[in-house]
Amino acid sequence: MRALTARQLAFGWLHFALALPSIYLLLGMPLVLREQGWSGTQIGLLQLAGLPAVLKLVMAVPVERCRLGGGGYRAWAGLLGLLLGLALLGLAYDFPLAQPPRFYAWVLLISWLATWADVPVNALAIRCLPAHERLRAGGIRSAALFLAAMVGGGLLLVLHQRAGGAAPFVLMALLLVVGGIMLGGMVVTSETESEPHASAELHFLPRHQGGVLNFFRQPAAGVWVALLMMLFPFVGAGWVYLKPLMLDLGMPAEQVAWWVGVGGGTVGALASLAGQRLAMGIGIGRALPLFAGLGALALATLGLVSHMGAGQSLWLLGAGLIACAMGTLSGLMFGLMMHFARAGNRALDYGLQASLFTLSRLAVPVLAGILLDRLGYPAMFAALALGMAAVTVMALLRGSILQGAISKSGEVR
Repeated sequence: MRALTARQLAFGWLHFALALPSIYLLLGMPLVLREQGWSGTQIGLLQLAGLPAVLKLVMAVPVERCRLGGGGYRAWAGLLGLLLGLALLGLAYDFPLAQPPRFYAWVLLISWLATWADVPVNALAIRCLPAHERLRAGGIRSAALFLAAMVGGGLLLVLHQRAGGAAPFVLMALLLVVGGIMLGGMVVTSETESEPHASAELHFLPRHQGGVLNFFRQPAAGVWVALLMMLFPFVGAGWVYLKPLMLDLGMPAEQVAWWVGVGGGTVGALASLAGQRLAMGIGIGRALPLFAGLGALALATLGLVSHMGAGQSLWLLGAGLIACAMGTLSGLMFGLMMHFARAGNRALDYGLQASLFTLSRLAVPVLAGILLDRLGYPAMFAALALGMAAVTVMALLRGSILQGAISKSGEVR
């Protein structure tokens, strides 16, 4: 049990350390860049550095097919983590804020390496953790990402102001070193050996021949892909526009950062951990519509209070509800992504699922923004709530199919 806990914490730390650079660069640095005189268009173009996440399937192919020195996933994670650390130190040394194209190149390189390193780390986690630990791993990963959002979107900005622009990047490189030490000290069986839990898992996920299309031949794969692409984007879009909404209502920027950024991140992290425990207790078939319904309620609450022009306390209630929904949904989804990664195709299947998830997550906020510009906040949140309500109905009707497929392995109730 102690060994499993140590592995869970090690993978949680790795997820935190890998997510932090992209979050800081895309969500924290825009404030610094605005202070340096960057235009809104220049700052907006910086967000395109997040596009490598769409290509995780492509990045997963060499990770799956090429064994670096016989080391497999761990060797890939170590190599890419090293390159990412060097890139962070390079940006800390150069820091060309007066030359946007050069800064874009650094940010794109860092985002690409962090995204690529995420593939072998998750594949290794799927292979190393027993099946019954995967929902817990999903909750820990989600909590780690919320923690990265708190640090990258707030605390590193404070460090930048007090210690200079290079300090956050040096610190992030050191965090990667700690993750590398944890990875190196982890006892991992040879990747050519049979996995200790493979026999049970294969009843649920039969090992088909390699190839992306064979992923969709797994039991309940169609249901899972539909839920994978629809469970999170509506809630995620609501969260994206929550901070601008608070600013438009007259709340000071620093107060928004503390209440929504740090406070919301804390609530989301706690909800991630609590959600996986609840899902293990009541079963995935019940947890899916429950968590989706929470998301619909959160969005409807925000739509209602924006229509009413309600006070600050009700806005914070809506923000807390949507943070809870994001935490519970993301934790459950990360756990299910691990379940649907076939033995022998861990990296490939994770990359495919991550790419599909990212495509829908990026598309819905764009559509929501168009709706916001034309009809305002109440209509946008109402539309997102209706979309989430439809997903809740789908989860209610189809969740039992997903539950039945997973129950065949005896992994969860």
